[in-house]
Amino acid sequence: MSKRSINGSDFAAMALLGADYLQRNAEHVNALNVFPVPDGDTGTNMNLTMTSGVRELRSKPSASIGKATEALSKGLLMGARGNSGVILSQLFRGFSRSLAGLEEAGTAQLAAALQHGVDMAYKAVVKPVEGTILTVAKEAAKHAVQYARRTSDVSELMREVHKKAYEALQRTPDLLPVLKQVGVVDSGGQGLVFIYEGFVRSLSETDGNGYQDHYSMPSEAAPPEEVAVPAAKPVIRKQEPLSAQARLTTEAIEFLYDMEFFINRTLSGHTGAFFDESAYKRALGKDGDSILVITEEDIIKVHVHSRKPGDVLNLSLPYGELTDIHILNMREQHRDLLENEHVDVSTADFAAAELLAGQAVQGVPPGQVFEWAPFGIIAVAIGEGIEDIFLENDVDTVLSGGQTMNPSTEDFVKAIEALSAEHIFILPNNGNIILAAEQAAELSERNVTVIPTRTIPQGLAAVLAFKEEETADRNAAWMKNAAEQVLSGQVTKAVRDTSIEGVDIREGDYIGIKEKTIVVSNASLQEACQSLIVSMLESGGDLLTILTGEGAEAAGTATLCEWIAEQYPELELEVQNGGQPLYPYVFAVE
Repeated sequence: MSKRSINGSDFAAMALLGADYLQRNAEHVNALNVFPVPDGDTGTNMNLTMTSGVRELRSKPSASIGKATEALSKGLLMGARGNSGVILSQLFRGFSRSLAGLEEAGTAQLAAALQHGVDMAYKAVVKPVEGTILTVAKEAAKHAVQYARRTSDVSELMREVHKKAYEALQRTPDLLPVLKQVGVVDSGGQGLVFIYEGFVRSLSETDGNGYQDHYSMPSEAAPPEEVAVPAAKPVIRKQEPLSAQARLTTEAIEFLYDMEFFINRTLSGHTGAFFDESAYKRALGKDGDSILVITEEDIIKVHVHSRKPGDVLNLSLPYGELTDIHILNMREQHRDLLENEHVDVSTADFAAAELLAGQAVQGVPPGQVFEWAPFGIIAVAIGEGIEDIFLENDVDTVLSGGQTMNPSTEDFVKAIEALSAEHIFILPNNGNIILAAEQAAELSERNVTVIPTRTIPQGLAAVLAFKEEETADRNAAWMKNAAEQVLSGQVTKAVRDTSIEGVDIREGDYIGIKEKTIVVSNASLQEACQSLIVSMLESGGDLLTILTGEGAEAAGTATLCEWIAEQYPELELEVQNGGQPLYPYVFAVE
């Protein structure tokens, strides 16, 4: 029996099963990462991103496909992690916008939505690379638009979409030579194929047709389970913040009600008055601060700290129906904080974090006010030693993360809002985190500049180039330039046998990576480090910095330093404890 259209409930079932198939195969997707490093995380990032999307979808069930896709899009947008997660969120963001206002969608509308999602994803990436998830999505959408002219059966269309996506996935090695060399398909593209597989199987259950795919998959799909999403934990500046509450009286918190809610402009047939976002923000600012307004089609997300929560709600009512209203009393939170000075601040409680980070408070005698600083810096890092280095060099907040766990867009948004600074710089310190940081900067109403640092050494160089007395534009230029002057290297253990660019790698060997290139593989950690350093110093350098991590022994580090002193007597050497996992040594040449 053919299915000529799908509604919101149908799509929700598709999304849940798609998320389940991705979750089941996340480790398989991780294993497709080209580099044989122990922290390949494409599958993990896509899984956590999709989990955030379906969580939002579950919380806002609707028979309207426009509303259902909008809920999924919102969850994906805020939960996006890593490049693959951000691209996935953009694919469904465009998909949702194309279906906005529809109760049901047939083949033509679904095909157009897939194409709109591809267009939005390509715009989100500065330099799109073919042979990736983008190519898989593009080829599948293009085929969908053409095939929709021949069928009115949604199930048949999605089978064709999945088939074309799979075929495009198999061709990714022809577009990216490194994939062919290693003998794998693109990991992000594979993740998308798994999602489409769930879509197809969900539709096949409703139309009574069995579906046989092109490769081995789970025979039965269990109901999707919630996935625990580890929160990226901000480390607040250690010089003074944990005693900051002692310098602020509870009564000094003027805008004491932390409010968050949605304005839904379509519920109950209520389209709402014309919404002037600028005027609305100005009105909120009369009795509030920390204002964040995100407009997505007919849904408006509002965050504000206010003295008069009733006035805020009354101000918002003319624009639509208010949903998911959360109001917290920050004075009450502050009293709780005072009971224990050594507070562990997490992203789950950013109202408290704002107090510790230095919220601007009006009407308080001098000495008790934390005035907004001209600049604030957020950095991403993992390893206690590296976190301490950043915090000791003008960084205000460190989000724990790196290859093993990428902070989400929402983690960045909350960290931005928690800083009391006029202009905020973000140092992602990982190429897979830059897109999420940029997406957060776009969503935030604050002045935010993302310095596209791809490694910890680049981030450290950028911080050292920062000058408090200079303008934001000059600081941005200097920080970017400083990062570009650093050559980064790292050593870790290979997790599988492979051969990349002439380097034969065996599982368990130590591999030395210069920027993005594996230059050595050796069973000896000492020899791998030496070969990597020789490669990094081929073009010279005045300073070599070594960050020791887990697996680096003191005796081995001493031996390595002695070898460096003998081979490069003019080279300045600096050794610091980084504490980073999985990578015994991280190197920087300047």
